[in-house]
Amino acid sequence: MAKRLNFCDERKASPPLGGARPTRDFPSSMRILASAAALSALLVHSGCSTLPTSGPSNALARADQLEPAALPYAMVRVTPDVENILERNSVRIGRVFVDRRGPAEIRFGIGDTVSVTVFEAAAGGLFIPVDAGVRPDNYVTLPNQAVDTQGNITVPYAGAIKAQGRTAVQVQTAIVNALKNRALEPQAVVALVDQKASSISVLGEVGTPSRFPASASGERLLDAITRAGGPRNPGYDTWVMLEHEGRQATAPFGSLLNEPTNNIYVRPQDTIYVFTQPQTFVAFGASGQQGQFGFGAWRLSIAEALGKTGGLNDNLADPASVYRYRGERREVAEQMGVDCSRFSGPIVPVIYNLNLRDPNGYFLATKFEMHNKDVIFASNSVSVESSKLLTYLRLITATVNDPLMAAVNAYTVKGLATDTGAATVVNTTSSVK
Repeated sequence: MAKRLNFCDERKASPPLGGARPTRDFPSSMRILASAAALSALLVHSGCSTLPTSGPSNALARADQLEPAALPYAMVRVTPDVENILERNSVRIGRVFVDRRGPAEIRFGIGDTVSVTVFEAAAGGLFIPVDAGVRPDNYVTLPNQAVDTQGNITVPYAGAIKAQGRTAVQVQTAIVNALKNRALEPQAVVALVDQKASSISVLGEVGTPSRFPASASGERLLDAITRAGGPRNPGYDTWVMLEHEGRQATAPFGSLLNEPTNNIYVRPQDTIYVFTQPQTFVAFGASGQQGQFGFGAWRLSIAEALGKTGGLNDNLADPASVYRYRGERREVAEQMGVDCSRFSGPIVPVIYNLNLRDPNGYFLATKFEMHNKDVIFASNSVSVESSKLLTYLRLITATVNDPLMAAVNAYTVKGLATDTGAATVVNTTSSVK
């Protein structure tokens, strides 16, 4: 009698009459099953690196603990100390130009037009003839003259008088000293008729770009911008660049209003440039929305930035794995304890890790300022990556199961076709699912 086939549920099936045995067709199917098992093991071993995702996994936060010297970036965890370092090093006009003196004195320069009036105590002196007699106004006004390219003006009997870089009082004193041995108790009055050398330029996106004389009473940045008609565009997208004595500093227009230390006095020959530059950041990963977003304000915290994206996706995100990508100045990175020896150039790539599983992380997020062109990435949680892996494995096993089922069905049909008097019962519950 022919042997009976045993299946997983201990039920038995009789082979059809004629001696056809299913075991002759199964080795190829077992090879397919073995290949599927090997592929599944490979996927489990490789982890989530073969699965589709929008960016790094939450293991990024632990990458610097393995071999930090080999990483092409520096990982920094957000703490109060880190926030204080970043706040101290934020670029502001008031931190670049630390001159807190009052209004600058107006000094003569090349091209300024000057008037000079010389007084004498009585007639018969150097400028007042004897026949003029005593009168209340014993003076003579010289024709207006421009400060020449040597920085001088000319006064009769006194010669060339240095004017460039001097105030009106200093020029008056120089004239009197030159005439005191020749005139009768001379006095001089010097006035600036046409001020050209000590001017302020306001350029860019203002109502009326212009160059105007500096005021002796002093003007701050906002005063100068107001004289030029004010900014043409919304303040939160407007930036102000100040150039003074070869140095430059830039700050948001809003910082002049909200941080008085930035609204400093402007000096003669300063140039103010007002321009529009919308600030944006990019969000990726398990946030509510992904894409590029505008600040809509002159200053934005990372908490507000996450709010603009709709927050973290409750079904995907790992709150402990929120990252911000930024290039920091080398000196700032060094203050945060980053080993910058492996990086070249003035900019160091830094990834900041913000842990929002810790309630204190939300307080840190409200103070952690975003910069223009920053990138925020929220990583998926471990459970999401595991679910992806299981779904992928199920797809693989289902792909393997389909040809096995087809082989079993073909065998059954073949048995029925060769001997209709016998029935073949095959249990398929042992197939891979």
